[in-house]
Amino acid sequence: MTTALVLAMPDFSQSFVVEIDACGRGIGIVLMQGGRLIAYLSKAIATQNLGLSTYEKEFLALLLAITKWRHYLQGSHFIIRIDQKSLKHIFEQRLDSVL
Repeated sequence: MTTALVLAMPDFSQSFVVEIDACGRGIGIVLMQGGRLIAYLSKAIATQNLGLSTYEKEFLALLLAITKWRHYLQGSHFIIRIDQKSLKHIFEQRLDSVL
């Protein structure tokens, strides 16, 4: 990045979008709303987790995102976007519980 990011204020009456990506050595996560960036997070994958599959790394990133941004997501509708095809079946399930 060559310029500073401008973060938007959240509107709790609208849905949030959590976008996740994991690669060999790190994860990147963004929290967005209406195409505007609310928060972002990147983290190196711990040495003991480097041997995990991409599926497992993406799932760990999802858990980190929900834990880190719980104050935004709890009680709100949110969409998870992830590029890992092997996780597709998880997101096709209907969950009736609330965080």
